[in-house]
Amino acid sequence: MASIRLKPLSQQTIVITGASSGIGLATARMAAQAGARVMLIARNEEALRTIVEELRGRGASADYAVADVGRLPELEAAAQKTQEVFGGFDSWVNDAGTSIYGEIEKIPLADHHRLFETNYWGVVHGSTIAARALRQRGGGAIVNIGSVLSDRAMILQGPYSATKHAVRAFTDALRMELERDGAPVSVTLIKPSGIETAFQEHARSYLDSPGVRVPPPAYDPRLVARAILYACEHRRREIVVGFGGHVIALMGSLFPRTTDLVLEAVGYAVQTTDKRPKPERADNLHAPREDGTEKSLTRPVAPVRSTSLFLEAQLHPVLTATALVGLGALVLGVGAARRMGAGRVMAPGTRPVRRLARDAGRRVSGWR
Repeated sequence: MASIRLKPLSQQTIVITGASSGIGLATARMAAQAGARVMLIARNEEALRTIVEELRGRGASADYAVADVGRLPELEAAAQKTQEVFGGFDSWVNDAGTSIYGEIEKIPLADHHRLFETNYWGVVHGSTIAARALRQRGGGAIVNIGSVLSDRAMILQGPYSATKHAVRAFTDALRMELERDGAPVSVTLIKPSGIETAFQEHARSYLDSPGVRVPPPAYDPRLVARAILYACEHRRREIVVGFGGHVIALMGSLFPRTTDLVLEAVGYAVQTTDKRPKPERADNLHAPREDGTEKSLTRPVAPVRSTSLFLEAQLHPVLTATALVGLGALVLGVGAARRMGAGRVMAPGTRPVRRLARDAGRRVSGWR
């Protein structure tokens, strides 16, 4: 097994695709705040320029490159610019992605192809560029953004689910090949649940509803950013963000037929809304639209969760295991004490503690 040593964030240069909004933007801001040098990649040059100016204004070292991740030459040019500006990179985050809502048979094949160009081929292009560069550099991290839908398909998001299934398979295969070769490169798959970003505004929709939304519960994009940056510093296979989505994936694995029926019954209602997105933000499948925000500008239908104990448990497994063992020991101890107290047989001539305390004129705290 390869020995992989990942640098602290403050010593890293991190490349982030899809950095003009949502999870990518949250990750770029958080990385810069931690002292990392960041290279932002997206199609929207206006948004990238504004974000980089913001980061530089806060004292960060940041730059950008305009590229469509589905086009390999453009992404290679962005990697070359990173080499020229920062002398290379230590972590590469493949975050760029979008979605299509609708029934599979009603979605044009051209849209299916375009979605795979961004969500799947963008990851393939970025990962292969990064793997080649990190081998030469002596190590680093590749972080791919999958989804809980990498494990369980969602009705009316068939093409998106398919791209995320493909991303998981590709990521697993890449990890094995790099490990077999002894390459000092960590490969992590991040699997977010429903995240409150402009994802739903940017999606192309063929549904008969004014707008679409992520099924509740929804989580803050900065939770995903935390997971991504953790993977830049620590070797992890997978990290799931949000227990809500994880439950659906788990149900799909344990009870696939039942999960099918549930999603068939509620899938349309939980993914649609009467809130229409701003026209300038809607549908970025084939061209960039208005960007520059971490979250959606459409008011969420349900409260957005900014914490996740499930995520914390994954980021701190030893502490979590210790706490669970301690809690288990406490529960067992209390149970044993109660059983002993209920079944104790008093020796002849002895008196219970309560009577001894009363006879001595003392009150034992807690007794009634």
